[in-house]
Amino acid sequence: MTHHSLTIFFLAATAALAATDELKQLQIDAGKVTLVEQVPADKVPTHTIVKIVLNPGKDSNVNVEVCLPEAEKWNTRFIGLGNGGAAGRINSGSLLGYMARGYAVATTDMGTAPNSDSGIGKPDVWKDFGYRATHLMTTVAKQVIQASYGRAPEYSYFNGGSTGGQQALQEAQRYPEDYDGIVANVPAHCRTPLHAYFLWNEQIFHQCPFNNTQEENVIAAGNEYMASREIPQTAGKMVSDPRCTGKDIEAVIALAQKKDATLTDKHAEALRKLFSGPKHAITGERIFDGIPFGSSFKIAHGHLYLFQWVFGKDKDMQSLDFGKDIDTYTAALGPYLNAENPDLTPFEKRGGKLIMISGSADSCVPYHATLDYYERVIAHFGSLEKAASFCKFYIVPGMSHGPGPGINKLPDMLGLVMNWREKGEVPHTLNAQRLVDGKTELDMPLYPYPEKTGWESGAFKPVNGPRGGVERVAERFSPKAAD
Repeated sequence: MTHHSLTIFFLAATAALAATDELKQLQIDAGKVTLVEQVPADKVPTHTIVKIVLNPGKDSNVNVEVCLPEAEKWNTRFIGLGNGGAAGRINSGSLLGYMARGYAVATTDMGTAPNSDSGIGKPDVWKDFGYRATHLMTTVAKQVIQASYGRAPEYSYFNGGSTGGQQALQEAQRYPEDYDGIVANVPAHCRTPLHAYFLWNEQIFHQCPFNNTQEENVIAAGNEYMASREIPQTAGKMVSDPRCTGKDIEAVIALAQKKDATLTDKHAEALRKLFSGPKHAITGERIFDGIPFGSSFKIAHGHLYLFQWVFGKDKDMQSLDFGKDIDTYTAALGPYLNAENPDLTPFEKRGGKLIMISGSADSCVPYHATLDYYERVIAHFGSLEKAASFCKFYIVPGMSHGPGPGINKLPDMLGLVMNWREKGEVPHTLNAQRLVDGKTELDMPLYPYPEKTGWESGAFKPVNGPRGGVERVAERFSPKAAD
């Protein structure tokens, strides 16, 4: 190495150490920097990891991780990433792909480490998990970016699915200034009603189990019965639009029993309740809709930690009722966890763009609550055209809670949001694929709700689909958001 090269190397190393020291000394509101580490290039480029712990409430313990590319490789954009399930951990690997493409990126454990038991009886944790951790992650990440690069991000984006979709819509509703564009994939935004649905199903399956063959025959019956409403490419393989009536439910049950003689009248009654969804035991009000036709039972129950947060670890979940107990649970958690406010005016006015995606065969976070949310956004803005000018909703045929037997490959949704926000390229037709053993079995376009994919004269075409068609969750099960 020449003398000149040594000098350049020494100066670069000195600058890097100075930047590291500055980040270590960063003053964080109700928190502290716990680690600043420069990671040399290996399988990914050189980058800096910054770990932060935030304590905004008495029982709060929110972990945040920020991943920074080298200054000369930063593309001036910031991405916030969502978590999943009950959160409680950070997937550091999820940050690296974005960092390698030049993004500063951050995520949070949402304050529920080491596991979901951390939320039992602790409203501070409820608040952090519901919305506060994501917002504070965003503000502190931008503080780190400013200190590291000497400037704020030019654009900021959020990408999350499931619980990350709850985070996404909380950001759009509560903190519209945080992000310029947001992707909410299979969003668990109607959170407390969703977990009431999990409990409803859990109790039914406990009283009347279905074996794998019975479940497969019920799924096949749904696909077969709805086939007449499908295009040729999907008929009998999936249910692209699971909206149904009570008459449809009875027909699917009858067909399932015809296919499988082991499905008893007790199974039939269980299916009525599963497909219809939970209602309040006293008032009969709608709590949540039911399992969509053509979707798995296996991911439609469990996830009962929210009830433990309210009633304690030892509470018998089979004893919880859908009257007083649901009222108690809703009052405790709903104001923090639910992201149901259709007034996205501040987000829209600042030029924010939002894409929401649901899978038609997702029984973990069914499509219907998000479809109804979008209808309420449309109503708030006065027209579909106005709502669609900044917010699009896609229902993906046959997709479960992520990749599955239906359509399981979509375009880069975050890239679509970025191009929409920065270049004015409005997303409309998406190319989707059904992959089987890595090979394309079906290649078809998707259109934003309420349009559907039609087939005419040997070609795909958009057709106008029906609006609404799902039963609305009663207003009191999504109480007003709390600060």
